Amino acid sequence: MTIPNRPSLADLARLPLGEIVALSAETLALLQEEADETLRRAKATKEWLDGALDRKYGAIAAELRRQEGKDTGTVRFDDGGVTVVADLPKKVEWDQEQLAATVERIRAAGDDPAEYVDLAFKVPERKYGAWPGHIRAAFEAARTVKAGKPSFSLKAKSP
Repeated sequence: MTIPNRPSLADLARLPLGEIVALSAETLALLQEEADETLRRAKATKEWLDGALDRKYGAIAAELRRQEGKDTGTVRFDDGGVTVVADLPKKVEWDQEQLAATVERIRAAGDDPAEYVDLAFKVPERKYGAWPGHIRAAFEAARTVKAGKPSFSLKAKSP
């Protein structure tokens, strides 16, 4: 579908919001498709570049971390006139069943587990919806519902 005088994505940054809102649904759908494709390409390009940087600097950064006696974290080094900051974040995962058992052992020993761990309860909305009414009522005061960020997907109709 070709729309005469259709603004480009670059034009959007310069247009007042009111003018964008006034565009036809067809034009907005095309701009949304273009923005999604541009974002997809940018993400793919960024992943490609990140892979190249890892290939170029990953071994150097790993060796520097090894020399500093650490498996993760940030190291810095120079490559010509550029300082390379290589970060390898720590990603910790905890086995929830083992944590729960440990918390119970701490509690059984007479200690307060809150001194050692942060305790949090989660109720998946799917489970909440399946509860019988009397159980749901018992939890109602602890439940707050907030709206998330709205999203809209526009698809041009095929002729």
